[in-house]
Order: sequence, then structure tokens, then C-alpha cells
Amino acid sequence: MLIVTAVLAVLILVPSGVGFVNKLFEFYGVIKGEASGAFAFTPLVNYLLASLGFLCLMLWAIGQGMFHDIERPKRTMLETERMLDEQRTSEVNS
Repeated sequence: MLIVTAVLAVLILVPSGVGFVNKLFEFYGVIKGEASGAFAFTPLVNYLLASLGFLCLMLWAIGQGMFHDIERPKRTMLETERMLDEQRTSEVNS
């Protein structure tokens, strides 16, 4: 499973990183006054805002303790399923 995660991370992050770095170079062209890089400003701002939004969301989730015990929802679901099965069995028997 770790290998699959690593492969997917490389397949997704490398092209994204290359695209972002390319937009940074185009943005540098805008700063220098080159007209060919003028179209890079809007996508770069979008990348930065989206990244900032996801970073804030991740920090909020960490602050709320959502990554503290990631196994709890699974155990809660199984416990609830067991309880519902017991209720159905007792209703059928009565």
C-alpha cells in the first residue's frame, strides 16, 4: 500500500510541481516587464489561493484533532452495526 501511495504521489505531485515552477518563471517575466508572461499572473494567484485554502483546511483539521485517532470512526461504525443487529434480532424474537 505504501508503494501505491508513493507512486500516486509522484504521478500527481511531479507534474503539478513542474507546472507551478513554470508559472513562477512566467510570473518573473511579468515582473521584469516581458509581455509574453503577462498571462501567468491569474493562474499563479489561483494556485496560491487554492494552496493557501487547502493549507488552512489541513491546519484546522489538525487543530480539531481529526487526525488524532483515525481508527475511531471505523470502530464506532462497527459498534453501531453490532448494536443495530442486536436490536433487529430482539425485535424479530419478540
